[in-house]
This record gives sequence, C-alpha cells and structure tokens, in this order.
Amino acid sequence: MTQVSPARSWVASANGHADFPLQNLPLGVFSVDGGAPRSGVAIGDHVFDLQAALQAGLFDGTAREAVEAMSGGQLNAFFELGRPARVALRERLLALLGEDSAQRELILTQGAKMLPLATDCQMHLPAKINDYTDFYVGIEHAQNVGKLFRPDNPLLPNYKYVPIGYHGRASTIRPSGTEVRRPKGQTLPAGQSEPTFGPCARLDYELELGIWIGKGNALGEPIAIGDAAEHIGGFCLLNDWSARDIQAWEYQPLGPFLSKSFLTSISPWVVTAEALEPFRRPQPARPEGDPQPLPYLLDKRDQDGGAFDIELEVLLLTETMREQNLPAHRLTLSNTRYMYWTVAQMVAHHSVNGCQLQAGDLFGSGTLSGPESGQFGSLLEITEGGKKPIELASGEVRKFLEDGDEIILRARCSREGVASIGFGECRGKILPAR
Repeated sequence: MTQVSPARSWVASANGHADFPLQNLPLGVFSVDGGAPRSGVAIGDHVFDLQAALQAGLFDGTAREAVEAMSGGQLNAFFELGRPARVALRERLLALLGEDSAQRELILTQGAKMLPLATDCQMHLPAKINDYTDFYVGIEHAQNVGKLFRPDNPLLPNYKYVPIGYHGRASTIRPSGTEVRRPKGQTLPAGQSEPTFGPCARLDYELELGIWIGKGNALGEPIAIGDAAEHIGGFCLLNDWSARDIQAWEYQPLGPFLSKSFLTSISPWVVTAEALEPFRRPQPARPEGDPQPLPYLLDKRDQDGGAFDIELEVLLLTETMREQNLPAHRLTLSNTRYMYWTVAQMVAHHSVNGCQLQAGDLFGSGTLSGPESGQFGSLLEITEGGKKPIELASGEVRKFLEDGDEIILRARCSREGVASIGFGECRGKILPAR
C-alpha cells in the first residue's frame, strides 16, 4: 500500500498531528490511574483502547483475532500472528477512526473509557522481551569510532561482510521516561596501570532504530533473506546508553558488558511496517570496491525497497536550561539511510546458524550517524572523545552527560504527497550514582 485512505480522522487532533495522524496507528501498551496494562493505538492526542473496543463488539474476523492476542498487556502473541493480522487490524482501525466512520458516535459515547487522552496514560513496554541483540550497522559511526582508536584502520576487515552484533541485556530495557541511574564500574584512568572503581565519568547516548521481531522461527531453521521482512513486527526508537570509560576497559576481548547493560531506553509505540511503506527506499549502493554481500544476505526485493527514509533527531536538555526556560539543544539530525545493512539482512544473519528468534525479541540497529558534522549519533563522536566540548546556550559545556541532563530522541518520516508520521519520543534523564 502506498497511501492509506481515508486521509482524515474524526479525531480532530489526529489531522496534521506531528507523530500520530490516521496514517500511522502505532500499537502500544498503556494504563490509566494505576489500572491493569491494556493494548492501544495512538491517534492524535488520544489513545484508542483496543480492549474496550473489543468489548463493544467493534472487531470481527482476523482483526478480532489480532486484538484478542493482545490481551494481558503484551503484544507478543499478536507479533507471532504476523503480517495478515497486522493488515486486517490496520484496515479495521482506518474504518473505525476515519472521518466517515459509522461507529463514531458509539465510540464517542464511551468517552475517556475508549479514547483517553494520551497525557492521562502511562506507557509500558509493548512486549515481554526475552532476548535483545544490538547490531552495528551504522557504518559512519563505525568509521568515526574506529578513527578515534585506529586512525590508520578504522574498519576491521569483517565489517563489510558480516552484520556485526552482540547480545545485550533484555532485563534492563525500559520505556521512555524511565530515569537513568549513572552506573558504577571499573575504569582505567589515563596514565595508570591499575583500574579504579567508581561512577562513570564518560556517560553517553547512542541513537538507534529498534526493531521488534514478529513471527519467530523454529530452532535450527534459518530465516531466508527473501522471507525476513515477514518476521519483522515493527519499529521504535532506541537509546543504547553507554558508559564509555567502563567500556574502554572491559570490551577486549569479548565486547561490551557492564558499560551497556545498566539501561536501554525505547520509545513505547510500535510503528508497523505498513505505516512505513510509503517511506521505503532502495538500499544505497555500496561504494565501488566494497564486497557484494554473500548470497544468504542478498535479495533483489530487499535491495530495491528494504531501506527506510526516517529522519532521526537527538536533543539535550540540562537542569540549567530548564531553569533558564531555554529550549532543548539539538545534538544530532541523522537518518536511517546511513545503515550499511538492511533490517532483513540483520534478521537473516541472526538466524542463519539456526538461532531461534521469538516474537517480541528486540534488535538495536547500532548507532546511526551521518557523514557530516551535526549528524553524529553519540557524544563520543561529536566531541571526538571529549577533546572538543559542546557549547550550550545556557553557557554550559559538555564533553559527556552530567547528572540532571536529559536526552530526547525523535523520529519523523516525510515525503511529498504523503502524510508525515513520527515515532513519539524516547526520553531519559540522568540521576546521580548511588
């Protein structure tokens, strides 16, 4: 589908909404006034309560099956149903919330029970995350970081052959708004031969795309690259908070550990592949001289339309800026077009050895930096490892994040002739170490 119809919703705030017009309809899990978590859809300034709508008899057939699978405050069973259930639910939601909806009055009579204000809702993780894998497909970030540590050889030989990744910690993934406690750990001070223990001094963010796995695969049965798109349940924003000084000491020879596992933030709404369909793009051609992906990672359909045009933004808000009533400072404006590997290639590679992926597993894309200044997805890159501090309108400077700082991730999809959609925010504020 290249353009959804109807174009407008009877929910007035949805029309022209920066993130959640009728064309988006992202899924999530919310609660009101401490009640049990429920599944819902973001529409303008409201949340459409799917459980309340189900009880009112507004769904039947495959759409009903889809909503029933979301009971219990988790989307895992819905993800497992795959694309047919998503499409059926989307079509029904377009009919229910479109401007000519025959059910408009019925929904309105339910008031806040079926359509509460988003500001009255608490958002939760949309699914039980059994496994989390963080990839490294942002080639500009890989090169920028590589130059800091290996100026003559920034990319290791395997990067252009293998979608690099590592297994992260699923138990510490939290929704937007969860505060981030500054971690403690071992670090090796410059010029010293033995480590010390204490609070991280080089706390950083990483701008990533989150990928929710939909239908899983059986153990020992790889997902073919041509089928991989059918196993993707949706997308979110992801901030892979990073303790750079702890990471520098621990990462050899096995990679990140405590430097990443203290907390990962995600935006709570799941933007579906169907909502992103108008914003698909061909995967950028590889530079001359780069190797062709091995056959298990190469599919013409994926190369022709497996990439996305999603603008990514990072903002910084400090305590002093709040006190001075200053707007947040933009740190980064990047795009998913800088991914060296597609999402389908990540799925195919992850499962090629027979690894079992399960509905509700989460992937991180890795930091998505662009090639130019102002497009870097971490402070490590922006400040060149702390050598070039950022000057803020408040008179403050930053090499890395300080207590009280808040990082805000946003994403926007825009294209001429198509309604823009967004992902909502992914926020996290730094608390002092205990």
